[in-house]
Amino acid sequence: MSNITHPLDDFFRGFFVRPVEYGGAGGAVESPQVRVEVKENPDAYEVHAELPGIKKENIHVHIDGPVVSISAERKFEKELKDGERILRSERYYGKVSRSFQLGQDIDESRSSAKFVDGVLELTLPKKLEAQATRLTIE
Repeated sequence: MSNITHPLDDFFRGFFVRPVEYGGAGGAVESPQVRVEVKENPDAYEVHAELPGIKKENIHVHIDGPVVSISAERKFEKELKDGERILRSERYYGKVSRSFQLGQDIDESRSSAKFVDGVLELTLPKKLEAQATRLTIE
């Protein structure tokens, strides 16, 4: 084996390493995540999704039968100024989404959502199963 390296090897070394982000508590801005808790009762599913640092208008919930999708966008901007001279400017934009399938179709028309203190609370009533009917032949 040869120890000769191509000149571009040094250029690309570390190129795809994830950049370090600064600004939050402890020095790093955390990527948004969706932590979900799902509870089932006889009539509905209760979903609590943690979305800290995300504004209500940047959260979207989509229901398709038994599949629930939650997506959100987080925007973080911070500038430190000394007079007119900017010492540091940091920005973070990130999107996160989470989909999961429940055991039964959801009745979208009776579903509700509220967002309080960084927690999205969904009440997802189960769709009533269609009753089989027997047709009378005339």
